[in-house]
Amino acid sequence: MNPLNPKKLLLTKWTAVKPVAKQKHFLVSRVIQPVLPSDPIELVEIEAVFSKAVKVIAWRELQDESVWRQGWG
Repeated sequence: MNPLNPKKLLLTKWTAVKPVAKQKHFLVSRVIQPVLPSDPIELVEIEAVFSKAVKVIAWRELQDESVWRQGWG
């Protein structure tokens, strides 16, 4: 997998390897900016395409290939 840049994650598509409650496809709907602009970005908000449920995760979790795959496949 290519290295991820948190500033370029907005509107990227992700597939959960093990879907829960029909939530398989997700979209990064928001990159949460830190309080201090000099701090690194830590969190993103992902939205389930099917149910529109939103949850906040650490963007580094998306690098775990046993949990997430980039794209909708």
